[in-house]
Amino acid sequence: MLTILMATYNGERYLAEQIDSLLAQTFSDFNLCIQDDVSTDGTWQILEDYQKRYPEKIKIIKRETPSGSAKENFLDMITTYRDDYIMLCDQDDFWLPNKIERTMQKMKATEAENPKQPVLIHTDLKVVDQNLQVIQSSFQSSTNRDYNRKAYPYMLTVNNASGCTIMYNRALADLLYVKPAYTMMHDWWIKLIAASFGQIGHINEQTILYRQHGANALGAKDVRTLKYKISRLLDWRKLREDLRATCTQAKSLLDCYEDKLTPEQIDLLRRYSGIPSKSKLGRWYTICSLGTFMKGISRNIAFFLFI
Repeated sequence: MLTILMATYNGERYLAEQIDSLLAQTFSDFNLCIQDDVSTDGTWQILEDYQKRYPEKIKIIKRETPSGSAKENFLDMITTYRDDYIMLCDQDDFWLPNKIERTMQKMKATEAENPKQPVLIHTDLKVVDQNLQVIQSSFQSSTNRDYNRKAYPYMLTVNNASGCTIMYNRALADLLYVKPAYTMMHDWWIKLIAASFGQIGHINEQTILYRQHGANALGAKDVRTLKYKISRLLDWRKLREDLRATCTQAKSLLDCYEDKLTPEQIDLLRRYSGIPSKSKLGRWYTICSLGTFMKGISRNIAFFLFI
């Protein structure tokens, strides 16, 4: 069985349209579990209406206290729910009709090639405005993500699997039993566990309309523009923060799974998580020796100039 996990918070504007897109999927054998983060608008009333209309398909939960972010709300569900397959769903996007079907096909094929292994599958998406008009036809292209790059050091510095596109199997769900002390995003955390112990696959298809509006927790930027590249060169403080955050995330991964990781993975995570305590020359040397470069030429130039 497939369970779709949706995190909601003050999402009344687009919520019904999103749920309708799930109910219109060509693959319909799923349960939808929605956890609300103590919304103060009409979100809960919308959820109650859908739950009454589809009591055998939709389960709704209201948190007693706010988690503080979509990341924490999702992490709460990810570490709680188990099923043969799990998908994550944002409250304000729109799933194209064959999203589940196409992802499941890739999942089954990958599992057949890798029996009993943890598997994560993700897809590309289209970036749209609040009225679902296309802004960028491919999120992968506009953000220069290379879905074929799966080397372990690369995974530590780049999150190239968008949470709203992923599906993971029970073998991976069974590993997601503990909340990390720190992670940059819930989807990145799942991807790191998959990279550590299993397989990551993808399909180069846009299966979702990723809506951009004023209330997005995270937005989509076209990293190919000159303006963006210059901004990354100049904003070296943000670059330093990002580096430290990925190092802290690597330390969390090591703390949670050291007893299951290989000696090579343990060594990599220890050296990478220790980067902030090193001298500038030491940081340069460690990054180069591990191959944990930042994504994009401008970011790497800024790194070697300012970090």
